[in-house]
Amino acid sequence: MVTKFEIIQGRITPSEQEQSPIIVFTNPDDNEKKYLIEELKIDEHTLASALDPDELSRLEFEPDHTAVIFKRPRNYSAKDKLLFKVGSCGAFLFKNRLVLVQMEDLPLFDGKQFLSIQTLNEAVLKLLYRSIFHFLEHLKVMTMITDELESKINRAMENKYLLNLFTLEKSLVYYLNSINSNGGLIEKLKNNSAKLGLSTAEIELLDDLIIENNQCYRQSEIHSNILASLMDARASIVGNNLNVLMKTLNIVMLGIMVPTFVVSVFSMNVPIPLQEHEFSFWMILGLALISVAGIIIIGRKFKW
Repeated sequence: MVTKFEIIQGRITPSEQEQSPIIVFTNPDDNEKKYLIEELKIDEHTLASALDPDELSRLEFEPDHTAVIFKRPRNYSAKDKLLFKVGSCGAFLFKNRLVLVQMEDLPLFDGKQFLSIQTLNEAVLKLLYRSIFHFLEHLKVMTMITDELESKINRAMENKYLLNLFTLEKSLVYYLNSINSNGGLIEKLKNNSAKLGLSTAEIELLDDLIIENNQCYRQSEIHSNILASLMDARASIVGNNLNVLMKTLNIVMLGIMVPTFVVSVFSMNVPIPLQEHEFSFWMILGLALISVAGIIIIGRKFKW
């Protein structure tokens, strides 16, 4: 799928022009890939990297364009079962055109970062800025999910919620790798700012990107470390909850078995004391109740 955009009064808006300055290819088919490779001279391996979710961020200079591969979070859906995934996006910057290639139909130009765009270089930098904030937004969602799972684990006696936490921890590993990879890309962009022809304002934006990305990485790292360090404690809580339940069931079974034993002794088909006594039923019932009371007193003494 191909969508086209142009910059009008500082904003990126959809366009119907044939030679639009910004073209977005979403999950390109064979014909679109052929156009990108043969007409725009985009390296086939670089194009494949833009569609590969496992590819690292990088910067490459070609004779007529610059290729920027960066990482960004993918949209979360319920079928992912708390696994937050990351994807790759390719920005191919020509002299008068910006070509973007992505595997999924993700919003690219949403957010306040795109309220004022002057150049295509700035558009690429703002895409990186938006990616950082997208990671931060997902980290907030992960924090809320973690808090909810923790409250459920305090009452749980099964491993379902623990497995959900393991999935979140795995997601954070993916995020840490992607954010760190983007950080290396931003540093490389800063080092090659003269070659890219970046203006003073765009270089200042790069400095902001470095700071924001470092903060995002540290926040992800802290959250990952906390989640990992407390995992054993949460597993112990689940085990302890199960032990408490088994203890309660054993006490209930003991309370039932003792009076049952008393009654069963007097129910044998052999001569037994009191079988001719007119109050034998009530006496046996009283002994059963006394045995229950004895179990309760012993339980309180030993703090069962």
